[in-house]
Amino acid sequence: MELVEEDRYRFRIAREGDMRVPGVVFATRGLLADAEKSLAQVVHVATLPGIVAASYAMPDIHWGYGFPIGGVAATAVDEGGVVSPGGVGFDISCGVRLLAADCDRAELAPALEEVMDVLGRTVPRGAGPGGVWRLTGPGQLERLLRGGSRYAVEEGHGEERDLARCEDGGAVADADAGQVGPRARERGLGQVGSLGSANHFLEVQQVAEVYDPPAADAFGIAAGQVCVMIHCGSRGLGHQICTDHVRAMDRAMARYGIRVPDRQLACTPVDSPEGRAYLGAMAAAANYGRANRQLLTDAARRAFGRVAGRRLSLVYDVSHNLAKIETHEVAGRRRRLCVHRKGATRAFPPGHPDLPEDLRAVGQPVLIPGTMGTASYVLAGVAGGGAFFSTCHGAGRRMSRHEAARKVSGSQLRARLAQDGIAARPLSWRGLAEEAPEAYKDVGEVVAASEGAGLCRIVARLVPLGVVKG
Repeated sequence: MELVEEDRYRFRIAREGDMRVPGVVFATRGLLADAEKSLAQVVHVATLPGIVAASYAMPDIHWGYGFPIGGVAATAVDEGGVVSPGGVGFDISCGVRLLAADCDRAELAPALEEVMDVLGRTVPRGAGPGGVWRLTGPGQLERLLRGGSRYAVEEGHGEERDLARCEDGGAVADADAGQVGPRARERGLGQVGSLGSANHFLEVQQVAEVYDPPAADAFGIAAGQVCVMIHCGSRGLGHQICTDHVRAMDRAMARYGIRVPDRQLACTPVDSPEGRAYLGAMAAAANYGRANRQLLTDAARRAFGRVAGRRLSLVYDVSHNLAKIETHEVAGRRRRLCVHRKGATRAFPPGHPDLPEDLRAVGQPVLIPGTMGTASYVLAGVAGGGAFFSTCHGAGRRMSRHEAARKVSGSQLRARLAQDGIAARPLSWRGLAEEAPEAYKDVGEVVAASEGAGLCRIVARLVPLGVVKG
């Protein structure tokens, strides 16, 4: 496998063997220093039936299940193209939501510690059950799987404007709750409105710098403003859906004459019964993920309102683990594609019809979380954006959780964060250590490479004031 540097931020892996398309990686040499295993996954993805253009990878690429995290691939639906759960991942619709407060850092400062204490007590997290919303039974879960954030808002957990500022208006229309198995439903009943664990968080931030004032103004953020960023997904329900449908596709591939170099890439044609079943279940999990972030928004609003008398307005909510049917131009003609984005964010350009009217002139907000103690970024989609209008999703791991926990003490890390003025509220010392900033790539370098590759433009940089860790 030869990686050819085409320009400063773009590398190509030429077609060979069973590859149907080349590999294209947007990055720098430095960001790819430890990417050998994940680059091999880029090659494997390039063998999928129906794949078009290229097997893409974002600057935050690292090893994942089947696809690399940071992988993007589109298959031609009407030409036998496949859908692969490994191209979405276990945490279906994991994504980021940004809220803007009606105050700046100085105005919040007297109440910040108490706000963090309340959030630390009231935001459910960890691997097990527990959530802000106690669903009363299967019927209510069914409505949530179909309605996502819309259902949560209808039940009093938000405001109508939240839906306008959420991808897909808060709910994927083609969700099929009937394809969600009993174990997934069981796991989902008790976790709505919870962070989960690993790299999920709720972070209070300050807008440190604005690079694109017109876009920032349209998004509703300004220099010095306090924001809240929420990063979480579909919890155990999404994980179980992925597990169930990977197994079903693994059993079905032979019937379609499909062979893949890695069983983690199990797939079937998009229009097959198995493909339609997965996409319906995946959409239901996506709606669960949006409702999950909506409920956490409700909890954050209550904390800010009760303690500081402040209000939070939604800037945007966007997922970075989804496969969606979209129409794009490929080789001079419009084609219906199944676009897999795993650890990659949709970044629609200015003028795109799927964007809210008040954002259409400046492009879609893209929310890039950093690591504890480092910056996060707000980006925007750009005209001519590559990889089917996709960009990075975060810093990207460079160290395993086990390795990070061996090298960093959680209590020392919390003290280090406190010294930098960041109030951390972890669930456990080990969980905090596993997510140490040094376990990740430099998010500033990742974002700069994404912008340099023409995938997006930088709108603002945010810095942490306090973090509630899963």
